[in-house]
Amino acid sequence: MFSIEKFADSIKVKFKNIDFLREALTHRSYLNENRSYKLNHNERMEFLGDAVLELVVTEFLYHNYPNPEGELTSWRAALVNGEMLASIAGELGVEDYLLMSRGEAKDTGRARQYLLANAMEAIIGAIYLDQGYDSAKKFIMDNVAIKIEDILKNKSYMDPKSYFQEKSQEHMRITPSYRVLGESGPDHDKRFVVGVFLDEELVAEGEGISKQDAQRNAAAAGLEKKGWI
Repeated sequence: MFSIEKFADSIKVKFKNIDFLREALTHRSYLNENRSYKLNHNERMEFLGDAVLELVVTEFLYHNYPNPEGELTSWRAALVNGEMLASIAGELGVEDYLLMSRGEAKDTGRARQYLLANAMEAIIGAIYLDQGYDSAKKFIMDNVAIKIEDILKNKSYMDPKSYFQEKSQEHMRITPSYRVLGESGPDHDKRFVVGVFLDEELVAEGEGISKQDAQRNAAAAGLEKKGWI
């Protein structure tokens, strides 16, 4: 296990009480296997950090972009959603410092991404508790708000299905369609594979736990395949 102090240095925050950061990196499952652990898990800090994150990002967008509310709302959602936060957590190396159960440590799929996103919010909560609003704001500006340029350039604030339809009509004057290509697993844990088609051309496939999820993933893959992002 890497030292928590090393992580604090890497995110450029000098904690007065390093236990705030340690708690932010403690998943509930870790407590089940380590009964003598003296700190709490990170869910309360996550709750706090989520609110601070949303306020800072809202304030940033409000003061820097004169766009209407609907557009700013979409941009904010793209900046603070779980996928974005998990990606930023990956860049910061958060996973190396997470305390979790052996079972959680083995899961590297969607559940891990969810856990990383929650840890990011908890880290923001920890910085806010230890350093105050201005330090939390600086961390968010340096690591989250900075992603706005990529979001606007790639139009990743748009739902992939909407964007794929917009682009396919613009370039080919065709409205895409989606077909289920396969499904697997028991009723309580279904997986769907969906294809996105332009007329009879299968452009790309996507997999998901629902047909809608698979359609979004297919559209995102289609945008990449066509070079439209």
